Amino acid sequence: MGGRNKAAAASVTIAASFVLLFLFMLLDLSWAGSSSLSLAEVWDALTGHGTWAADIIVNRQNLPRIVFGIGVGAGLAVTGGVMQAVFRNPLATPYILGLSSGASLGAALAILFSIPLVPLAVAQPALAFALCFGTMALVYTISRSGGSNVKTETLVLAGVAVSSLISAVVSFLTYIAPSEKMGSIVFWSMGSLGDAGWDEIVLALPLVAIGIALMVTQARNLNAMMLGDAHAMDLGVDVRRTRLFLLVVSSLVVAACVCFAGTIGFVGLVIPHIVRLILGPDNRIILPVSVVGGAAFIIMCDYIAHFAAQFYGVLPIGVVTALIGAPFFIYLLCKRKKEVGWRAEQWRPGTSATPTGRRWSWTA
Repeated sequence: MGGRNKAAAASVTIAASFVLLFLFMLLDLSWAGSSSLSLAEVWDALTGHGTWAADIIVNRQNLPRIVFGIGVGAGLAVTGGVMQAVFRNPLATPYILGLSSGASLGAALAILFSIPLVPLAVAQPALAFALCFGTMALVYTISRSGGSNVKTETLVLAGVAVSSLISAVVSFLTYIAPSEKMGSIVFWSMGSLGDAGWDEIVLALPLVAIGIALMVTQARNLNAMMLGDAHAMDLGVDVRRTRLFLLVVSSLVVAACVCFAGTIGFVGLVIPHIVRLILGPDNRIILPVSVVGGAAFIIMCDYIAHFAAQFYGVLPIGVVTALIGAPFFIYLLCKRKKEVGWRAEQWRPGTSATPTGRRWSWTA
């Protein structure tokens, strides 16, 4: 009976997320600068029956940004869920290994120091991607001890240290940057979907989609790893190989997202937690539901970024995700303080169990 209730709750949550995603997609597609199109005009343009002007606004101006936003939201949300399980830390985010700092450094270098014969539109995402992934490799190398042995605690500490060092370098580059370039560095670090076009989508979204699929296939192993490395190995999981695989795939997904969109926070922290609070800690459910939830959340934030304060222009989407995500997350923490962490208990008859034969319960 519990399994049926959980499946029904998951179905309702996914359906509600799809409805929200579809609704905010239509609203976001209607943005036309100082004015907006009606939902009927948006639908006509999407189905090929709209006016020439509506087609330009909907299909050429807004649609690429929204398609890219769906991929970014889904990728960051799933990566957040994976990181929280890998590190057994409910505060883990997709940027826990300093990935955002590495990407910011790459973007800052591209903005400050132009590369001959390479336009900024190519150099900036390329350097951001390379240094984002390079940061993960550096953190993993630093945290290795005794051959190939890597502990999650050491990874987190190495990530914090490297992230702080790189952030200091980025701050220094921002300080010495000319005024016309300083604004570009700061704006990029706040996150934006506005620069995404179909060329960027073709490059980034296949990596994101493949990465999400690979992470979802590891949900059962993640359930075992949340019990601890020793228990996971007893259950037949190659912890070292699985952790390295997930870190590499997660880094590729995050790099593909941030190299074009900049740093967008709180998606990977808030969405998996909301799903976990509603549906429980089984990663076989959390990760697929987070795909839709993350996409819906970021499209909602993009809509708000365009319409909330038009006299300021378009707000950076990273600002909106933090302004919405942080208060809502605080509200959840205050309301359900005892359901923030997790622990494993021996499974008892009559209770819902994970595939590992253990029952998950929430603890403070």
